[in-house]
Amino acid sequence: MRSWHGLEEVPRDWGRSVVTVGVFDGVHRGHQAIMRAAVERARAAELPVVVVTFDPHPDSVVRGGDPPAVLTPEPRRAELLAECGADAVCVVPFTSELSRLSAEDFVRRVLVETLGAAAVVVGEDFRFGYRAGGTVETLRRLGEEYGFTAQGLELVTGGDTVSSTRIRACLEAGDVEGAGRELGRPHRVEGMVVHGAARGRELLGFPTANLDCPPATAVPADGVYAGRMLLGDSGADAAPSWPAAISVGTNPTFEGAARTVEAYALDRDDLALYGRRAAIDFTHRIRGQLRFDSVEELREAMARDVDTARGLTAAN
Repeated sequence: MRSWHGLEEVPRDWGRSVVTVGVFDGVHRGHQAIMRAAVERARAAELPVVVVTFDPHPDSVVRGGDPPAVLTPEPRRAELLAECGADAVCVVPFTSELSRLSAEDFVRRVLVETLGAAAVVVGEDFRFGYRAGGTVETLRRLGEEYGFTAQGLELVTGGDTVSSTRIRACLEAGDVEGAGRELGRPHRVEGMVVHGAARGRELLGFPTANLDCPPATAVPADGVYAGRMLLGDSGADAAPSWPAAISVGTNPTFEGAARTVEAYALDRDDLALYGRRAAIDFTHRIRGQLRFDSVEELREAMARDVDTARGLTAAN
């Protein structure tokens, strides 16, 4: 799959393509449905599928303030889109200048002149252009003028519409099972394994990998979870992985203040992980964060948590 950072990296002789546009944070079941429709159109027409996505999140530019928590960092997003059939992903820097483009200018400059859109496939709620003035109907009208078709797909629902916003709300509540259903896979966080307080190995008997996650990562609510820890780049073939018990929180038993994400690879105390990249998939919530009156009480609770995690991950 080709990956372009900015429209200027798109080859001038790229030719015609089927294009879909969106933030695609999460590449959730709704995004996957859009990709299936785009791929079906593209394969029928013997054209490539190009995904246009944005960084940073448009809300941080248009509305100001902090961006929404990131469900899938850019490299992971590209991997998932490739798995869905994308032939190329173009990450467009979302700037104030871009936000001021009219709907027609966006269509002409991005979709027509740069990507040679023969067809555009989006969700039915797609909005684009200055102050989100463009709709799917706008796309259809401009398509007649510029020579492409536009398709707006019904949104995927599971009681409520599947959306990145809804998935973030699940994670904020610690509902990783609900987030996983919406995503179509477990929610994942990634980062480098760094040195922590070393209490897991030296004091508690459960050596944990402390993950240094990038800012704005969508980390689930404080608590204990079951899942898997993967070593290396998330898309690497045959990357080592282990069932894991995962702790998110501030370690209140030790009067902690910094929020950490730590994973214990079940029944492994021989792993050399410091300085290596790792990922954690969250599959089940075991309990919320608790403060214990003694180290011994914490150790006993952790032993129970590990047993629970072992049972929950046994089939994975």
